[in-house]
Amino acid sequence: MIQLGLFYIAATITIASSLLAITRHNASHALIYLIVSLLGSAIVFYVLGAPFAAVLEVLIYAGAIMVLFVFVIMMLNLGAAGVKNEQQWLKPRTWVIPSLLCLALLAEIIYLLSSSNQALSGVVIGPKAVGIELFGPYVLAVEIASMLLLAGLVGAYHLGRRYLIDMRGESI
Repeated sequence: MIQLGLFYIAATITIASSLLAITRHNASHALIYLIVSLLGSAIVFYVLGAPFAAVLEVLIYAGAIMVLFVFVIMMLNLGAAGVKNEQQWLKPRTWVIPSLLCLALLAEIIYLLSSSNQALSGVVIGPKAVGIELFGPYVLAVEIASMLLLAGLVGAYHLGRRYLIDMRGESI
């Protein structure tokens, strides 16, 4: 029964932070809410009995891909307007909602890891089996996904570069 409550709390936080990520006009704010959303979905995976998927969610998505997004945002530096926006991001009111959502997720993680009643049910699939499947019959899908991410990164750079040229009136 408690596991079901933890599932609903994590799912609610995930949905709320996903909606906040979509509705933010500022790319950095959207990125923060997207990270909270990915952390919430990792807890959902863990509660549903997929701890390996939860770890992959945190390491790959909330870690590596979000760092890539931060680099893209840094590449699209907007000059003086960007510096002014960065000063506004340091205000505490900007961080209140993401901090509260993260604290709720942290409390859930502490409870899940400290309780002796594990949420695991069903068959546990290890990393070796996942790797064999990903780089066996699904190797083409993995490579296509990596090429799609690379194309998205290059496209975002070129779109942002065009915007900077128009904004400054000069070529970069």
